[in-house]
Amino acid sequence: MAVDELDTRILRLLMERPRTSVREYARILGVARGTVQARIDRLERDGVIMGTGPFLSPAALGHPVLAFVHIEVTQGHLDEVGDALAAVPEIVEAFSITGGGDLLTRVVARDNGHLEDVIQRLIRLPGVVRTRTEMALRERVPHRLLPLVESVGRATARGDRGGADPGTA
Repeated sequence: MAVDELDTRILRLLMERPRTSVREYARILGVARGTVQARIDRLERDGVIMGTGPFLSPAALGHPVLAFVHIEVTQGHLDEVGDALAAVPEIVEAFSITGGGDLLTRVVARDNGHLEDVIQRLIRLPGVVRTRTEMALRERVPHRLLPLVESVGRATARGDRGGADPGTA
């Protein structure tokens, strides 16, 4: 789906000022409220906007330890292990991957001992062969999408569908 310059400006506002009204977005952008609402509706329908809830901090919820756990799975059991991971509340994300392992999970914990307990729970899941854990020390680039949105908007304005902005390569 093409994201044009107005879509990019709307997405920026949604990300920077999520509690602002559509009427205020329209005022800031200098376009009709109906135009902004129609654009937001289309971006939601096309799957660009996937939610509007708050971003929560696991650390503020008492889980400051972050680890990435690679999980090797017995052949033919990927779906079952994936389903079992959904029952572990400390797993905040899980992805099927290529390379060293079959699944990559992002795990949060209260402390190192709690992390070990979570990993032991994962090891006991039927179909799990082994795990490998890497602990995060410090976040260097927080989760962000605005630079990508702006890059896509620039590429669309240029008529380029090829990817990275040549000025940043």
